[in-house]
Amino acid sequence: MARAASQLIVALDYDRLAPAALLARRLADHVGMFKIGAQLFTAEGPAAVERLAGHGPGIFLDLKYHDIPNTVAGAVAAASSLPGVRLMTVHALGGMEMMQAAVRALPKSRGRPRLIAVTILTSMDSAALRRVGIAGPPTDRVAKLAWMAQEAGLDGVVASAHEIPLVRRTCGKDFLIVSPGVRPAGALRGDQSRVATPAEAIRAGADYIVVGRPITAARDPLAATEAILEEIASAL
Repeated sequence: MARAASQLIVALDYDRLAPAALLARRLADHVGMFKIGAQLFTAEGPAAVERLAGHGPGIFLDLKYHDIPNTVAGAVAAASSLPGVRLMTVHALGGMEMMQAAVRALPKSRGRPRLIAVTILTSMDSAALRRVGIAGPPTDRVAKLAWMAQEAGLDGVVASAHEIPLVRRTCGKDFLIVSPGVRPAGALRGDQSRVATPAEAIRAGADYIVVGRPITAARDPLAATEAILEEIASAL
């Protein structure tokens, strides 16, 4: 079960630090990382990272930096200095130069955070992509963006389970893949379009899966976490 726990990232998408910290304390021995996204970081700032890192599991700082290269480089450098950060994100649609600037801004130390690129949000399907002027199915766009991220020197990408096989063929077995949009069977999709169960994502080759509302909104978050861990373990 320890291996299964190491591959589970719980998204603490709260608007205040207190409930996030309360859940983190309950789940600390059952997860590999906690994800801090735009909502909690905007509400509480770096203090959220410092507080939640103190519970033990690493921090996935998912702020999806997407700006001009100089601005993103500065943000990556600042985020790298926060305690406990093991993963952080930029948005691949920011382009090659932006991603290269982000890589150059990382510390040179061996234990630096790993930098990964968000490809296509799991809330978007083909129709949503067409509305913003991006042609083709999400799978093709994700593979292209993953290739760009690898060329830029990033450690991996965020991609739904549906795109994992193609990303693996494009970028190889050592390229890190973090899979969001993970929902246990029977769970509500919410605003997600390209979803998969924990077992499906692990069998597809995800290094980590990200689970949010199926745990944070559960009547018993610990029981929900344990059920997901059992499903991960069955797929390993």
